[in-house]
Amino acid sequence: MTVFRKFLMAGTCLAVAACQPILPESGAGVGDPGRGVGFDDPSTLVAREARDAELSQDLRRSGGSRTQPGVSDGPRVGAPALPPVRNTTNVAATQPRSTARAVSDPGGLDAELAQIAAQNDASAARNNSGQGVVNASPSNAAPVLLNNPGISDENNFDAVASRESIESDAARIAANRQQYEVVQPTALPSRTGTAQPNVVQYALQTRHPKGTKVHRRFGSSAAKAQRNCATYNSADEAQIDFLARGGPERDRRGIDPDGDGYACAWDPAPFRRASGG
Repeated sequence: MTVFRKFLMAGTCLAVAACQPILPESGAGVGDPGRGVGFDDPSTLVAREARDAELSQDLRRSGGSRTQPGVSDGPRVGAPALPPVRNTTNVAATQPRSTARAVSDPGGLDAELAQIAAQNDASAARNNSGQGVVNASPSNAAPVLLNNPGISDENNFDAVASRESIESDAARIAANRQQYEVVQPTALPSRTGTAQPNVVQYALQTRHPKGTKVHRRFGSSAAKAQRNCATYNSADEAQIDFLARGGPERDRRGIDPDGDGYACAWDPAPFRRASGG
C-alpha cells in the first residue's frame, strides 16, 4: 500500500510540471544578452536601432518640428507595427529652434550668436556717448567718471587729502562755531485766561519736602482722603482743586490729612528738579 502511494505522488508531480509554460531566457540567442524578455530575436534589435536612426535624421532635417523622439506617426519599414500616436504638443512652439540647431550645427549657431552680440554692443556704444560696452569681469578696471560734477568724492581719501589740511579743517570748524546761536533760558510764561491755581508756581514757592506737616488739620482721616482722591483723574488735578478751595491753609475735602500742603500724594519735587532747584 505504501509503494502505491509513492507512485501516485510521483505521477502527480510529473503531470503538474508538464502543464507549466516554458519561459524564454532573457539572454538566449541574443547578441546583447541581459536586455530582458522579448528580445530573443536579433532582428528586433536591428529594426529598433534603424528606426531610432531614421527618427534622428528626420528631426535634424525638420529643425525640431516633428514629434518627440520615440513617438511615431505610423509603422516604419522593418519595424514592428505600432498603433499610431499623435503628439498634441508642438515642439517648435514650446522649445527654441536653436535647440535642434545646437545639435546639428553648433559652429554655425555660435557664429550667429557672436554676430548678434557684436551688433548689440555696437548699438549700445552709439547710445552711450560713444563708449564701448564693458562686460562684467573681476579683471575690469574701475570706471572713469565723465562729466559728473554732482557726485561727491568725500569718500576718496586721496582726493580729500590733496585739497584739505589740518589748518583748513581748523578754519572750517571755527567758521561753524561762529554760526552757533546760544538760546538763553527765559522765565516761565504767565497763564492768561484762566483763574485756576498754578501748581508749577506753587511747587517752586514751597521748600519743605513731601510728608512734612506744616498746616493743622481737624477731622481728616486716611480713609476719607483715599475716598475723595479717587474722584480725581490725576494728582495734579487734585492739587489744583485743593488750592482752589482755600488750600493749603484749608482742607475742605480732607485730601491732605498729614498737613504738608500736598493733596492726594502730589509731589512738587519733579518741578523743582526741572527748574534746577
